Amino acid sequence: MNNPKYKMDSFNRLLEIMNRLRAECPWDKEQTIESLRHLTIEETYELSEAILENDVNEIKNELGDLLLHIVFYSKIASENNDFDINDVINTVCEKLIIRHPHIYEDVKLNSIEEVKENWELIKKKEGSKGALSGVPKGLPSLIKAMRIQEKASGTGFKWANKKDALDKVVEEIKEFKIELIKSDKDKMEDEFGDILFSLINYAGLNNINPAKALEKTNKKFINRFGYLENMSNKLNKPISEMSSSELMKYWDEAKVI
Repeated sequence: MNNPKYKMDSFNRLLEIMNRLRAECPWDKEQTIESLRHLTIEETYELSEAILENDVNEIKNELGDLLLHIVFYSKIASENNDFDINDVINTVCEKLIIRHPHIYEDVKLNSIEEVKENWELIKKKEGSKGALSGVPKGLPSLIKAMRIQEKASGTGFKWANKKDALDKVVEEIKEFKIELIKSDKDKMEDEFGDILFSLINYAGLNNINPAKALEKTNKKFINRFGYLENMSNKLNKPISEMSSSELMKYWDEAKVI
């Protein structure tokens, strides 16, 4: 499996299969770059779920699906003489070499932070409109906030220490409470967004992935609520008719299961 020829043979096999599907399969023949887009997004989420589940076999499967999409896009583009899979691979190779001068040139970078900062400087020299211009507009809000903060941090715009970042979270909560008293829904929404943004920032400083942390909490809640529903069915008593003490009793039981 570690044989380079074996690896190239498997990749060439995929290319050959793609060529045949594109030529002979009615569905594959009809696909365009635009029609594949939403499917690629779906595959990306499936890979993300497999990673969160730490399901190695499923990660392998989903990576294969994503690789197929890359080959598929490249095949379609080659038919229009725009680019092919070799162009895609060579482009990313050149990009990696250029953006890693500490590996391929005589540049000394000794920390992850220095690498990130230098990465953003190189992108700026390449003609990037700004550090945040590369953040896709269509990203889910939580992921987008993470990427915005990562890129801003790469330019040196970051908190000097974790305490200041945590103080900012507390400050944003206080500002939200003020608007809560005023019952100004628009300003409440603005301040609540600021709380979330500052929490995501603080999570990053502590090497916590907020999207992963939230998904773990989602699953925890689903499991505990499922236990509550099971108890409701056993007692033949709707959740809405349970007292607060009953709800807390079964919720606490769910925590230890």
